[in-house]
Amino acid sequence: QVHLVETGGGLVQAGGSLRLSCAVSGRAFSSYHIGWFRQAPGKERELVSAISWSGGSTDYADSAKGRFTISRDNAKNTVYLQMNSLKPEDTAVYYCAASNLYYISRSEYGYNYWGQGTQVTVSS
Repeated sequence: QVHLVETGGGLVQAGGSLRLSCAVSGRAFSSYHIGWFRQAPGKERELVSAISWSGGSTDYADSAKGRFTISRDNAKNTVYLQMNSLKPEDTAVYYCAASNLYYISRSEYGYNYWGQGTQVTVSS
């Protein structure tokens, strides 16, 4: 089993920054790709960013490119999402998830384990 806990959400003004953390416990953290997803009210859950098990490969949604940076520290079993230049449309619940596929999946169905989510609210 893999257990994920997200922290770092909150209320921020447009243009501000937040850093989300995803602490992972359980077996073989360093063998899992980790994704950050978000879900806004009335919308489907969507991938924001993902990182390979080694940290050598990353993927970003177009909406996140140039503003968000994903990273991981395998020694601390933690994945980070640095979010800069936040916009009101970034408001959502953010989830981290773990995948044991051999490739980085953009689909939520490619992820086996999920955290409980953390709320990010960006005011205009």
